[in-house]
Amino acid sequence: MAFAGSEVDLETRADPHTERIALEPDEVAIPGLTDAHLHLAEVAASGHHVDLHDASTLTEGLHSIRAAHAALTDPGAWLEGRGWDVDRWGRWPTAADLETVAPGRRCALWAHDHHALLTSHAALTAAGIERSTPDPAGGIIRRDAGGEPEGVLHESAARLVMIHVPPMTVQDLQARLVAVALELLSLGVVAVHDPGRLSPDPDLDWSYPAYAWLSQTGRLPIRVSASLRQDALATALTGGLRSGTVLGSDPDGRAQVGWLKCFADGSLGSRTAALLDDIEPEPDRPLPAKQRRGVWNTDPDQLHDLVGRAAAGGIASQIHAIGDAAARAALDALEPTAAQVPYMPRVEHVQLLDPADRGRFAAGGIAASVQPAHLGTDAVQARRLWGDRAERSAYSWASIASTGAVIAFGTDAPVEPFDPWPGIALAVRREDPRWPTGTPPFGPAEALDLDRAIRAACLDPALTARESDRGRLTVGQRADLAIVPAASIDGPVEPGGALATTRPTIVVMDGRVVFER
Repeated sequence: MAFAGSEVDLETRADPHTERIALEPDEVAIPGLTDAHLHLAEVAASGHHVDLHDASTLTEGLHSIRAAHAALTDPGAWLEGRGWDVDRWGRWPTAADLETVAPGRRCALWAHDHHALLTSHAALTAAGIERSTPDPAGGIIRRDAGGEPEGVLHESAARLVMIHVPPMTVQDLQARLVAVALELLSLGVVAVHDPGRLSPDPDLDWSYPAYAWLSQTGRLPIRVSASLRQDALATALTGGLRSGTVLGSDPDGRAQVGWLKCFADGSLGSRTAALLDDIEPEPDRPLPAKQRRGVWNTDPDQLHDLVGRAAAGGIASQIHAIGDAAARAALDALEPTAAQVPYMPRVEHVQLLDPADRGRFAAGGIAASVQPAHLGTDAVQARRLWGDRAERSAYSWASIASTGAVIAFGTDAPVEPFDPWPGIALAVRREDPRWPTGTPPFGPAEALDLDRAIRAACLDPALTARESDRGRLTVGQRADLAIVPAASIDGPVEPGGALATTRPTIVVMDGRVVFER
């Protein structure tokens, strides 16, 4: 941006060849948005999956699976999908359920939070999972009363099956990445932080060559910081990758290496978030004793080791932490090397946080990367499973912000839709139109004002990648901006209202119009 000021002063700097974009009286300009937590490669790869997000009952879900099974002409093809929710379905689904609608089919269906995988008998057989198979470290194989695998695999146990599912081709992924990126531009999103599947090892990841090719050929429509998967650290260090390393030879650096993505715990919905105290009991769905305080995907000592090794090689870390015990362990692991790494270290999700830890983000130079849409989806479960702790300690964004911490908003797509605007509205209102009528706001004292919420969607994500030239409409900043209806920014914030349904009319990136409605 070369100038910001009045229209009269601006005209003195223009010439006859200057392109003019005039805002309508009912429009305003804001900085282009950055989604700080969007699994872009996963969204692109899931375009052909059966979508179970709208299945409110097990019966509805099985109906969709039956239709997807019937549509597959290759009897050996895997049936993939995502979106089922044990709280909506009333019980854990099983491989026996799948056999009634997709007999003999190898099925791998992720829960809505992507922390539990529903598999069929054929899939379990393909993976060699049987009664004698032990639970892997950081995972649980759900079993019936007789000890036989039921079909649901929690956390790292899901990988026992997923390593047998054929990946999408790199060429197909490239095409889908471009298509999804163009959709994001239409929402005002000009940059994405894709957390955690990148690896230079082709046996582990196919997004690395896809991003590199799109970037070096100038075909990547948005900026992407793609994080390294946890098991790729050694290969990445050997290959000289660092936070900020450009993928491919694109001088503009559209695709770069982001962080090392580590997992401390699991999720709320899958009952695997690592907690300081026991989860509230569910008599109709009892948990094994070892799961009542969640599951450690990576134990705290190993987190320290991973973060330290990454930092020594110039790679910052981001740690997935849903529960309060996980958040504390993540902060413990990140604090010692926070000042040594090129990007700001981050704790991802921070859904439950002990009040004693709120000040540690700002004090330690650590960002809180949060996804407001999770409040809308998980509020009912949070109140039930975390009891009094939920209102006191969950989604405590205002308290964290009040300490001066960087708070970066994301959507966590495909767990949630990649439209950022409903989440921004949720952060301000602490209400969701999907909740039952009469449901009170969730912890209204933790609401952010609109200016702070917009900053969390525009400026703070860029700051976590040390991009001080993005996220503001001031001279010297990159010319990334979205033209949106003034009612979205100036009007009252209501659940499902103008802010939540914002659609930019024009989006500019690096001074060029990249979307026009």
